Amino acid sequence: MKLKPLADRVVLKQRAAEERTASGLFLASSAQEKPEIYDVIEVGPGGLVDGNQVEMIVKAGQQVLVGKYSGSKVKLDDVEYTIVRQSDILAVIE
Repeated sequence: MKLKPLADRVVLKQRAAEERTASGLFLASSAQEKPEIYDVIEVGPGGLVDGNQVEMIVKAGQQVLVGKYSGSKVKLDDVEYTIVRQSDILAVIE
């Protein structure tokens, strides 16, 4: 199954949490902090949203920074995705 976002929505997949510290120590799963860095999986077509024309700037394959509580979580085929509006994306990581 595949998610196809509508309008200005973007489908994201969260990057894995670090399992080691900078010094090489392994972290317990409860101590691992999930980063707010996501991979862009799929991008909607843009278009007219709330009376304004929206051009999609992000593209599939990019890495982006998103606020901690942004978007809606969706689980599909045992993989968790987050769907956000393009305006919820804070930055593109280069």
